[in-house]
Amino acid sequence: MQGASDILAEGVAEQSDLRAYVRQTLLKTGVFSSKIKPDYPEGSTKYEMYRKYECAIAKLAPHNLLALLRGDKEGILKVNLTGDEDQILDHLETSQIRTKQAKVRQFYQTLIKDAFSRLMKNSLTNEVIAEKKTWADGESIDTFAVNIKNLLLAAPAGMKPTLGVDPGFRTGCKVAAIDGTGKFLEYKAIFPHTGKQESAAKILSEMISRHNIQLIAIGNGTASRETDAFVAEVIKGVDPKPIKVMVNESGASIYSASEVAIAEFPDLDITVRGAISIARRLQDPLAELVKIEPKSIGVGQYQHDVDQKQLKQKLDATVESCVNYVGVDLNIASRELLTYVSGVSSAIANNIVAYRNENGAFNNRRQLLKVAKLGPKAYEQCAGFLRIRDGKNPLDNTAVHPESYDIATTILKDKGVDGKKGLSDLNLENLELQRYVTDAVGLPTLRDIVEELEKPGRDPRAEFTYASFQEGVNEISDLKEGMVLEGVITNVANFGAFVDIGVHQDGLVHISQLVNRFVKDPKEVVQVGQVVKVKVMEINKELKRIGLSMKAVDGGAGKAAPRPSKKQAVEKAAPKSASLADLQAKFSRPKRRK
Repeated sequence: MQGASDILAEGVAEQSDLRAYVRQTLLKTGVFSSKIKPDYPEGSTKYEMYRKYECAIAKLAPHNLLALLRGDKEGILKVNLTGDEDQILDHLETSQIRTKQAKVRQFYQTLIKDAFSRLMKNSLTNEVIAEKKTWADGESIDTFAVNIKNLLLAAPAGMKPTLGVDPGFRTGCKVAAIDGTGKFLEYKAIFPHTGKQESAAKILSEMISRHNIQLIAIGNGTASRETDAFVAEVIKGVDPKPIKVMVNESGASIYSASEVAIAEFPDLDITVRGAISIARRLQDPLAELVKIEPKSIGVGQYQHDVDQKQLKQKLDATVESCVNYVGVDLNIASRELLTYVSGVSSAIANNIVAYRNENGAFNNRRQLLKVAKLGPKAYEQCAGFLRIRDGKNPLDNTAVHPESYDIATTILKDKGVDGKKGLSDLNLENLELQRYVTDAVGLPTLRDIVEELEKPGRDPRAEFTYASFQEGVNEISDLKEGMVLEGVITNVANFGAFVDIGVHQDGLVHISQLVNRFVKDPKEVVQVGQVVKVKVMEINKELKRIGLSMKAVDGGAGKAAPRPSKKQAVEKAAPKSASLADLQAKFSRPKRRK
């Protein structure tokens, strides 16, 4: 009888319709629960909120699931998924048992319970967890991609002479000067925090004067606030006074030790490369951050727990979309930046740089056809995304593709403008575009051309802004509940936003503290790089946690510093569907009229 029961139980467990029912019931009625193992006393782990945790699977947020699975993997949590077993067994018995004989019916009920508990429960529970894990991965990857996009499209301070300062206490501050094209000029090490403040101030002042420095980028790592105060004191007597900005240095150390940095600066120390990277990040975040693996920038959510292949594909597509949206200055772009341009492979990027080094700056886009391996097809794809400032043809500094130059020139002539002399202050309103429609060029392309002619060479990113940290607030110990501080958002997750307020530890604005209304997704309200005002609500020095609120600022309005053009740029740069394809269709070649 036991052998017969095992055979029948296996038959029940293998029925696809029954397995599908159990799987769906677990998805509908399942509850995730967790407990912290006895080896970890209260307050000793970062998983404290999951000590006695229960949440219906239908209401579980992606970050909660990833945290539970990570805690279980690390051996700190014991995680379980349970469903309505009574409902499941009742359905299995109803669908399988036909007899009314009591003993036979009892035999069937026993084997069905055995089929569920021994052969179905664990495997289907794992399938459901895997399905929800895939969902959580997708949500987290999407959040990571949006954060990367906002970071890459952050407003550039501009290509101006810049000092990059990598702060430090005992080892000193590494100071690197670069010119308006990002070219390395000079490096010095100063020790303002070890009793040599006077000599450090002298060196810094001389470097500012010698290179006509307009921007000073200070890394936000160790000794950043102390270095910021020191630099502020030094530049008081400088005229004109450079703008100093605290720069997020996440990933700078990774770049410094990378093959890219070694190839670019083989004779420089790793710390010098870091200071150069910090300076360039301020000049143009996009051009510098593309040299770093996107997932190393540190704006993700459980990035090491999600599907790594899917994450890489998504982030690479996001970076490529941002680069093509902003456009690339052909004469100063690095090899790494060029590789993200549509149609430009790594080999072609190397050849473009080599051609530029050998023949000097490009004067027009047609010269690209002289680059080795860059044929007509690659030229057709990339030309509209590559800009030539101060070239022979002003149209080369727009997103208008060379194939559309004739029609653009015709439009300009009809408006009495000589396109070869410049495109500034154009007024193309009330232009009858229909008269320019041909079999090769339709109205959508014409509208794009006119839009570009009206803003030639204009950077689509927002106007540059930066946060001013409060003096005297340098460490967590300096914080007090009720303080209102200015900061910059460094990361956005499904549960809220992290804000750098200048104390070497980001504070968290929980999703419920963003604004005075229900928010389903924090990305609707805030974005990475945004300057905001926050109120300190809670301080936990032991766990280094800071609770912040935005809705408690400005009379409860909870408004962040306005940056509408930035948001519009992000939305326009990469819609959820094939963003790069949209950009290519917009500028790469004329459209045929149907």
